[in-house]
Amino acid sequence: MDFSGFDIVIPVLVVLVLLLLFAGIKTIPQGYNYTVERFGRYTKTLTPGLNLIIPFIDRIGAKMNMMEQVLDVPTQEVITRDNAIVAVDGVAFYQVLSAPQAAYQVAGLQNAILNLTMTNIRTVMGSMDLDELLSNRDAINERLLRVVDEAAHPWGIKVTRVEIKDINPPANLVDSMARQMMAERNKRAQILEAEGLKAAQVLEAEGRREAAFRDAEARERAAEAEARATQVVSEAIAKGDVQAINYFVAQKYTEALAKIGSAPNSKVVLMPMEASSLIGTLGGIGEIAKEVFRAEGTAGAQRQSSRPPRIAPEQN
Repeated sequence: MDFSGFDIVIPVLVVLVLLLLFAGIKTIPQGYNYTVERFGRYTKTLTPGLNLIIPFIDRIGAKMNMMEQVLDVPTQEVITRDNAIVAVDGVAFYQVLSAPQAAYQVAGLQNAILNLTMTNIRTVMGSMDLDELLSNRDAINERLLRVVDEAAHPWGIKVTRVEIKDINPPANLVDSMARQMMAERNKRAQILEAEGLKAAQVLEAEGRREAAFRDAEARERAAEAEARATQVVSEAIAKGDVQAINYFVAQKYTEALAKIGSAPNSKVVLMPMEASSLIGTLGGIGEIAKEVFRAEGTAGAQRQSSRPPRIAPEQN
């Protein structure tokens, strides 16, 4: 079977068309943007999905990842404002917003972001004291994010987060900080103990003052009662009632003897010669009692005589 030239050309043309179609059809995965270069010059950006380019004239330039990416910042030494050397590492998160800018405005995008972050870490943390550095990590992260994002903006990059992971001072500096913290805690404990002792002493003094005030008030009342009793006896004596003075003296004599007998170091109690006067005094007390009872009996008889006679009922 003989083939003519037309029969050969048609399959060749079909194959060439298929090759051109495969060369011109580009499928872009989700999360990526491809730049297109025509004779080495940027022309357009291919977005995710099915795209067409001119084969053998256009070519794919840079394949840019548009998703948020993480970049580890290696450990580096930083000298603080108070000349302390600390080892610092961190992590940075960034996202490409413009594929052409990220592809053609900077060479080595990740390396550029990494060096920019490390340089600004030394700048920001080097302007702070060690104590401020250890206690203000959030402020450091905020300043780093603002500075690095502003510097990377012309590259079509958005720096979303910059975090300091570890801040490691030297071992001798850590020991000094531990001793300083212990001394500070001891000082606080001593201050609290002194304040507690002061409060206890104040309360004790207030208690003693209150007790003294109450004792003085009790003595004052006792003195008033004593003065009142003395006044009553004096008035009775002035009226010629000798039994009242006998009662008063006997009471005091009895109280004195009771105190002598209740003393812990008293084993034998010697009665004085004047003890016989105490008996006479007690006799006076008895006379007083008799007079009082006699007066009450007379008053009772008078009350009975003043009552009307009771008439008994008649019995049937």
